[in-house]
Amino acid sequence: MAIVTSSTSQISPANERVYHQSSLVGDWKGNWAGNNQAVGFKVVNIRGARAQIEYTHNGYTERGIGEVNGATISYGNVTVGTKDGKNLVLLFSSGVGKQSATLQKQAAPGSDSILMGSWGGYSADIGKSASFRVLAINGKEATVSVTTDGITRQGTGYVYRNVIMFGQSQISTDDGQSGKIIYQVGSKSFTVPVTKYPPADSSSSVDKTA
Repeated sequence: MAIVTSSTSQISPANERVYHQSSLVGDWKGNWAGNNQAVGFKVVNIRGARAQIEYTHNGYTERGIGEVNGATISYGNVTVGTKDGKNLVLLFSSGVGKQSATLQKQAAPGSDSILMGSWGGYSADIGKSASFRVLAINGKEATVSVTTDGITRQGTGYVYRNVIMFGQSQISTDDGQSGKIIYQVGSKSFTVPVTKYPPADSSSSVDKTA
């Protein structure tokens, strides 16, 4: 059973493929252009057309629900978007003027785990492939994207040592280079050996097993 927390996102595979909405999720910090004052924007989760956000400016933090529109999120007078998943453009527009800021994504705590990264493989014995992307690890929670039998699921998994459990699937590794994905369909359990892909040089990399 999937562990659903406040950080669990529910993004359709179609929106992820076209807009890469999962790249918006995270903690972003930067400065306003012009006055150089600090500004922060945190996307806690994305669920369909709604995003749970935290907007920090002028020394205080607003928490609320933003509207997801393709590759951007709007909250009040603020709109944010990212092209590379590393830098976020924040635009503020009101009747009295406009401001812009560039924010950088902050590294998630525990991102040095050997489970971090993209994993994939194929089992000739059962004729099945599987992939498991570990996007971030924060304590006992991991932000993951899992593809089995052609279906991609995203959300928050549970970390136990060198194992991440998410829904009816789990990934484990002993050395951080090779491991196995075990997933269940009905009463049947399938095991697929996987290896970790090298870090992508650009955002245009393609997951061959997805």
